[in-house]
Amino acid sequence: MMKLALSGRKALVIGARRTGAAVARYLARQGAEVLLSDRASTGFDDERALLGGLAIEWCLGREDTQLLQGVDLVIPSPGVPKSHPLLQAAAMRGLPILAEIELAYRSLAAPLYAITGTNGKSTTTELLARMLRRSGIHAFVGGNLGTPLVDAVGLPIDCAVAEVSSFQLEWVEELRPAIGVFLNLTDDHLDRYRSLDEYGEAKAALFRAQTSDDWVVLSREDRWVWDLRHRLRGRVISFGFDTVEYGTFPRDGTIVVRLPEGRRQERELSFRMARTRLRGVHNLENVMAATTAALLAGAEPRAVQAIIGEFRGLPHRLQLVRQRQGVSYVDDSKGTNVGAVVKSLASISGPVILLAGGVDKGGSYEPLRVLVRDRVKRLIVFGEARETIREVLGPETDTVVVSSLEDAVASASESARPGDTVLLSPACASFDMFRDYADRGERFRALVEAL
Repeated sequence: MMKLALSGRKALVIGARRTGAAVARYLARQGAEVLLSDRASTGFDDERALLGGLAIEWCLGREDTQLLQGVDLVIPSPGVPKSHPLLQAAAMRGLPILAEIELAYRSLAAPLYAITGTNGKSTTTELLARMLRRSGIHAFVGGNLGTPLVDAVGLPIDCAVAEVSSFQLEWVEELRPAIGVFLNLTDDHLDRYRSLDEYGEAKAALFRAQTSDDWVVLSREDRWVWDLRHRLRGRVISFGFDTVEYGTFPRDGTIVVRLPEGRRQERELSFRMARTRLRGVHNLENVMAATTAALLAGAEPRAVQAIIGEFRGLPHRLQLVRQRQGVSYVDDSKGTNVGAVVKSLASISGPVILLAGGVDKGGSYEPLRVLVRDRVKRLIVFGEARETIREVLGPETDTVVVSSLEDAVASASESARPGDTVLLSPACASFDMFRDYADRGERFRALVEAL
């Protein structure tokens, strides 16, 4: 691994929000000359406070190529696409372009355990980190989950556990996780990628630099992910629902982990699932993935069992907000793509009133047809994509089009009957009406609690 010499270098950081600000701070502290740019010109009070006292040149409201003058390193924030004019100009000039996680990895003094996939990344990342911490292993947790990985550099940690998105992997070169996990791949971000394959290949970059000394944890349930095993150099171990010689699978209310000989003294380990608080088949997959990775990383089986039993899940992921007059109101605002909504609907018994809509991400709503027909008694659509969703799914059930989340909750509460579940699982991004999916979920919670 080639550690970057940063002192005296001139670096351009594109995107001045959380990740970009963290990168700028790290570079400045390493002695680099830092330009921090963003197409927005206002609204950076928090970032300015974070970077106060550091010699950073702010270049707000600018995207002109003059920013590249004298620059010898470019680091884009994850939200900046490859089509950005500054990135295209930098690539044409042959300037090094590195992802934030690549920059961080080259300076980390501890092994990296990284989780990618379309859905379930945050839950699996948090489960893995908690299993390690309960075992006495000092684990940093972050990446796409919240705290940028670059903030782990220099900390007294035993390992770093990172959720990694496809956006973060677009400019990696030497990134080499000791354990890499690929959960699943479904239509998402097709407003940024031309096809599912292109999206999947972006995620597969997580494993590109691995060797036979590293581990790959793959889902057997996702064909695209499982087919990846044929072209990886890392040692593959899998999770899924069928019994296998080596790997992880459910059996009689437990999950069984069979590791290759030499990884642990016990060839087969079993963990009870009776006390888990996580709902749905997809969360069973998340637990299997996290457990497998945790054992590979040295977690104690007793600690793994404890976390399986006590972890309550993360906010805005099939989270029960309230039961009112026999109706359950569930916040699944993190269900920002069709694949996530499919799994959420499949995990709920009884009639569902589904609230969906927001910013379309370029995928197809067709995979929801059968589930909507069989499980959704009423579909309430809102946001920019409401007409698109209505056209595809409207014929499958009673469908109402409204203009806002407020109207959607009001309509749902009027039509709900005892035994129903009102489910906010939008299948869309939130940026037409909200700051992010968490803001949307909190607004849903407030509206439900006010009923």
